[in-house]
Amino acid sequence: MSADLFAGTWRLLSLESKTSTGDVSYPYGKDATGYLLYSREGYMSVSVMQAHRANFGSPDDMQATPEEKLAAFDSYASYSGRYELRDEKVIHRIEISLFPNWSGNEQARLFEFSGDRLTLSTPPMLVGGVERTLLAIWERVNLQIA
Repeated sequence: MSADLFAGTWRLLSLESKTSTGDVSYPYGKDATGYLLYSREGYMSVSVMQAHRANFGSPDDMQATPEEKLAAFDSYASYSGRYELRDEKVIHRIEISLFPNWSGNEQARLFEFSGDRLTLSTPPMLVGGVERTLLAIWERVNLQIA
């Protein structure tokens, strides 16, 4: 499998969380939005958020209330770093992350391509004390530059 298949920009179509008993939830809502970028040079970046997030009361983010900051953190996820293919998985070697615990670590994703769609899933992991698998479906963005 060539890393060139990953290269490009991907728009989030859906993101769901499944438990081992089959319960499904949507951590950023059913209408979550986001982008995933893979470069040919081996870098990646992903940002996902709830649609229609509330603005802060002030245009100065340094003036946000603790409640506004908590809501912003809880409704957004982002990390970036290098990536590589290993053992039928894409490995995200995280260098920077909104969630500090992930910086300097690796995240493995199972992957499947179908036309212009890429499905990424996590191995089972503990989220909120419950074992879950996250499943994200992405669609390739074909940019036309004039």
